[in-house]
Amino acid sequence: MTNILNNIITSIFPRICLGCNAKLMHQEAHICTKCRHDLPFTSFHKHHQNPVLNTFYGRVHIENATALLHYKKNGMVQQLLHQLKYKGRQEVGTVLGKLLGNALQQEASYSTITHIIPVPLHKKRLRKRGYNQVTTFGEQLAQHLEAEYADDILVKINNTKTQAFKKRAARWLNTQHSFEITNAEKLEGQHILLIDDIITTGATLEACAQTLKNIPNIKISIATMSIAS
Repeated sequence: MTNILNNIITSIFPRICLGCNAKLMHQEAHICTKCRHDLPFTSFHKHHQNPVLNTFYGRVHIENATALLHYKKNGMVQQLLHQLKYKGRQEVGTVLGKLLGNALQQEASYSTITHIIPVPLHKKRLRKRGYNQVTTFGEQLAQHLEAEYADDILVKINNTKTQAFKKRAARWLNTQHSFEITNAEKLEGQHILLIDDIITTGATLEACAQTLKNIPNIKISIATMSIAS
């Protein structure tokens, strides 16, 4: 009876691939087989020196850094992140978190991660959107790395405007002094993984890392869903 009901519901409200909008087959979930095969993985986690880590060279010390996917304008990854951020499709974060979590489980350099810290949204933007777009991504990483997901430590205090079209210097000025820490003692001597959805200039992540560096003996690594090409 349950299968019959599910078939009826699916015929009325077909399940659609979040990457290409094609109708999903019965055995597919969220992203179709073709889109999963075509995902532009970076494999940066396998290389200590990579474009994500190099972004922060000479700016702030980062232990390890990676991004799961290459982001290109009008590409599939842009479509996925649009669904995640503006359409409420938080399952995108779950899928990407599982993919990256499975990969990082195999890397010794990420085995000492104790906490997953998301780049926070200002409370007004969080209230408007209803969720932080990296929450499900972070929860999956925490599960795979056996770490704690902690979204109550790094707080955004300035409601800065979107940075999508700002260059590096403007982004830095826009984010400087935008974050503060609560419960800092919780992270003393810990290795945290700072996460976000996309890295372009790295200014926001840098500002977060500089703030977190005020915690004694903290180690910081970075992981994002994507990196702009």
